[in-house]
Amino acid sequence: MKHFKQREKRKHSIKRQMIAVFAGMVICLLAILLIVNVKFLEPYYIRDKEMQFIHVYEELQEAVKKGTISNDEVQDELHVLCEKNNISYIVLDMDNEKLITNVHDTNMLKQQLSGYLLNQAQKGGKVLDSTDNYQLMRSQDPWNQSEYIEMWGQLDDNVNFLIRSPVESIRESVALSNRFLIYVGMGTLIICIGLVWYFSRRITKPIQELAELSDHMANLDFEAKYTSGGNNEIGELGDNFNRMSKKLEKAISELKQANNSLQQDIEQKEKMEQMRTEFMGNVSHELKTPIALIQGYAEGLKEGVNDDPESRDFYCDVIMDEAGKMNRMVKNLMTLNQLEFGNDKVEFERFNLTELIGGVLQSMDILSQQKDVKLIFREENPVYVWGDEFKIEQVVRNYVSNAYNHVNEEKIIEVKILREDGLAKVTVFNTGKPIPEEDVPRIWDKFFKVDKAHTREYGGNGIGLSIVKAIMESMHQQYGVKNYDNGVEFWFTLDVR
Repeated sequence: MKHFKQREKRKHSIKRQMIAVFAGMVICLLAILLIVNVKFLEPYYIRDKEMQFIHVYEELQEAVKKGTISNDEVQDELHVLCEKNNISYIVLDMDNEKLITNVHDTNMLKQQLSGYLLNQAQKGGKVLDSTDNYQLMRSQDPWNQSEYIEMWGQLDDNVNFLIRSPVESIRESVALSNRFLIYVGMGTLIICIGLVWYFSRRITKPIQELAELSDHMANLDFEAKYTSGGNNEIGELGDNFNRMSKKLEKAISELKQANNSLQQDIEQKEKMEQMRTEFMGNVSHELKTPIALIQGYAEGLKEGVNDDPESRDFYCDVIMDEAGKMNRMVKNLMTLNQLEFGNDKVEFERFNLTELIGGVLQSMDILSQQKDVKLIFREENPVYVWGDEFKIEQVVRNYVSNAYNHVNEEKIIEVKILREDGLAKVTVFNTGKPIPEEDVPRIWDKFFKVDKAHTREYGGNGIGLSIVKAIMESMHQQYGVKNYDNGVEFWFTLDVR
């Protein structure tokens, strides 16, 4: 269907129409010229021949008057004039003796002149013009059956004359002229078609480009632009098309942006509603245990279940510990909420990653001593990366803290900085039990705990890795976890350049 439409468009293209119109005009003009030539050229030639006859008559009359008719110079001039116009003539005196002629065989002309003088020749001829001194007519020679234009009459001193010219020569000239016109017309037609094709192509090419441009615009493709240029109306139209395309692209872009923003607002609202529901459920669940403990031990203190100072101190420590866990959970939730909703702006800067990790490990060295953990970090050279230094410190601290909470068996924690493809990859490995494979995709979810009893033991709330996920995604960087037979490795990447 598409190819059919394209063929139809080509069939009715402006270029074809222009070629057809101009070719038709040239053909019509040539046809008119040919018709005029056929119909009017012969009468025109005959009329012109009449004027030549009159001119020759006047020359003869003047020569007779002056008495120079026998002069060689005058005869030469008359011969040249008559030969140039294909005219034969004879001049006879009263005794029918030849005075002057331009033909060798004078018998036919003498007989024809005698016939006219005796009123016996060509009574059926057509008189073209007649005066007291001559008669001009179109007649047929009875001896050779050829048609002639003839003028006969008398000059001064009773001198008779006959001037004649064959009509056949006129017809041959007309036929030759018609053939020449046909050949020239055919050549002109071919040249005109070529010129019309060339100029119509130059004229229609910008129009075709505009048509294609409008088709692109109809399909919302605004990359195509009018490039043919020009200072005429088509060039101005092309510039207007380009401006319109640019404004339409901008308007559609703004419309899409507004639509996308609206879609994001709707999704954000739905997400907020879902998160609110999940948040309420998770927070209620997470706070239920510490609140119950705080309430139970507070009631025990009030009722004096144990009056000895040691028991009261234990009750107070439990209450303070649970309150501290609740406080840390609320702070982590607030941090996570800011990251997930984009309220916490990312400040990109170039900083020394080696120095940052060293500072975090030094601040947590007390945990190595308490848990008898061997901490390994061999990187000494500065490694400069791009990112939000404060947030990357949170990621490192969460990874290392998570390693301390789950380190076991050989009790080794190893932190490395690896360089690969313009990135710095930080890995935090701890010996211990691997994470079950079915739980690996879920460890980044809020409040998810692989070992709830163990998590409860060290005071975890299942939010730390969710914070890592939100931070790394806000900086469009990679992060992940990898299981080994003897432990677990968490990692993230940052741009070096």
